[in-house]
Amino acid sequence: MAIDGNQFRQVMGHFATGITVITTHDGGGKLFGLTANAFSSVSLEPPLCLVCVAKNAESYPAFAASGVFTVNFLGQTQESLSRRFSKSGGDKFEAVGYRIGSNGCPILDEVLAHVECTISQSVEAGDHTIHLGQVREMAMDHEAEPLLYFRGGYRNLRA
Repeated sequence: MAIDGNQFRQVMGHFATGITVITTHDGGGKLFGLTANAFSSVSLEPPLCLVCVAKNAESYPAFAASGVFTVNFLGQTQESLSRRFSKSGGDKFEAVGYRIGSNGCPILDEVLAHVECTISQSVEAGDHTIHLGQVREMAMDHEAEPLLYFRGGYRNLRA
């Protein structure tokens, strides 16, 4: 049975996820970032997580060039950051607060938490590449509610 791509996206949209901005650099000083909900923890020992990056993403070559990435967990007030980093082109970091982490990747201001990783393995998977990251640094930056994505829209937790 053939799976329709639009229906697959709709069905997968029924799984609520957190929203992240994955940052990296090209090894030559240019910064990149993209919005992603294709993120997961993988292992506690050693500490591993994964991100899935579309092969047609502007930032795609930078992951291989630098061998590092940082995952920034967005809070419910950061929908505008999610939207900014979900678009192609332009300087996504203009007028955005951030600092450079130990791996050279941006850590966005006021995120809930972040993890800094080095890429330990990359696996081709359809139109994406799965980058497995060894966590090198991490922190819980701010206490707030998470920004969520469900059925094609941004959501917040409700008590």
